Amino acid sequence: MDKKLEHSFVALLEENQNIVHKVCRIYTDNQEAHNDLFQEIAIQLWKAYPKFRGDAKFSTWMYRVGLNTAITLYRKSKRKINTSEIETVEFKLKEDPYDDTEEEQLKLLYQAVHQLNDIEKALVFLYLEDKDYREISDTLGISEVNARVKMNRVKTKLKTILNP
Repeated sequence: MDKKLEHSFVALLEENQNIVHKVCRIYTDNQEAHNDLFQEIAIQLWKAYPKFRGDAKFSTWMYRVGLNTAITLYRKSKRKINTSEIETVEFKLKEDPYDDTEEEQLKLLYQAVHQLNDIEKALVFLYLEDKDYREISDTLGISEVNARVKMNRVKTKLKTILNP
């Protein structure tokens, strides 16, 4: 693979790695699974990067690949995340430590979100990332109206879970 392509990918991944950490946080419940999913998403991003045309923002494309990877693996395993071997990629990521302390106050919300199905989790995640319904619909490949309707249903479901 072209070194220039590799360097641009690593720079963009390092700059936006918190997106991947957040996706991992939504779809996993322990650090080992988080690390495995992070690695798998990074591999899938690397495999898809040569096809990235720049039609959307890199972060939007990254959300889409990350969520699709997490959803696919979640559906396959329901709990255990299997990872692929990384043999052809020879780069090292400078990892920023992921600090859970800031998110402790969100623990109840995360527990409630873990009870949602995979698409509902993706909706909540993008909503909490302050994405507008157009970007949510683009990322998930659904209509904007469908995204709004689904989000309203998820909000009601979360209220029921959090306030039985």
